[in-house]
Amino acid sequence: MTHKFSLAYLTVPGLTPPELTHVAARTGYDFVSYRLVHLNVAGEPDIDPLSPQILRQTRQALAETGIKVFDIELVRVMRTIKPEAFIPAFEAGAELGASQVICSAWTDVRNDRGFIVDRFGEICDLADSFELTVNLEFPAFSRLVSLEDCLEILELADRPNQGLLVDTLYMHFNKTPLLALERVPSEWIHFMHINDADDIYYTKEEMIHVARDARLYPGEGAIDFSVVNYLFPDLPLAIELPHAKRLQEFGPEQHARNCLEAAQRVLNPTNS
Repeated sequence: MTHKFSLAYLTVPGLTPPELTHVAARTGYDFVSYRLVHLNVAGEPDIDPLSPQILRQTRQALAETGIKVFDIELVRVMRTIKPEAFIPAFEAGAELGASQVICSAWTDVRNDRGFIVDRFGEICDLADSFELTVNLEFPAFSRLVSLEDCLEILELADRPNQGLLVDTLYMHFNKTPLLALERVPSEWIHFMHINDADDIYYTKEEMIHVARDARLYPGEGAIDFSVVNYLFPDLPLAIELPHAKRLQEFGPEQHARNCLEAAQRVLNPTNS
């Protein structure tokens, strides 16, 4: 049982892809996860991640460190975004060596299941030409809020390059035991997002705050990670663990190192 770990963008937000690559290498990660589709939110680096200069620097950083790219983000299902807009990110991600894409739905109409299925299918079809798998996620404050929501979309879309991205935080928010993943087709689970949280009731506003700024190191909260080892003993795990206070206190590199060391203690106990 040995998990490999990827450093997700949101753990140390604001870093450019080459900066993130070097931090991942210096702190012991196996992979790195890039945000190649900007969301135009505060804190994102003031650069175009798809510019020739940044892509050249990113390729150089990957070559120098030996780190591999695991996934890219964030592809959103929205009525205002055409799937074709993601093609440059797919092309760059594939060229950099990524195999996975993260996708989530942010529509605001409860009866729009058909639209989400169709749009997700279009995104999968576009990604397939770049040999990328599109993994649908269910942030608890997005349009798809639960494991059941995502499974319904995946069953209807039925694309060969689709997957389910489980974040331990969102399972926890929904009070859904990780053991529920036993019934998910194994070919749909390509990696997971790992982080921890306290066992309390969360309002929607509290969920958003914790998800964006206050996730805990694995082992600090109430999530039972032994289930991950039981169901997915060799699954790659991406650490997505934004924590504003700790990032400010420790700096990006030490925070990333603390995240990995905590995850290894919990998920690779014989190797830590």
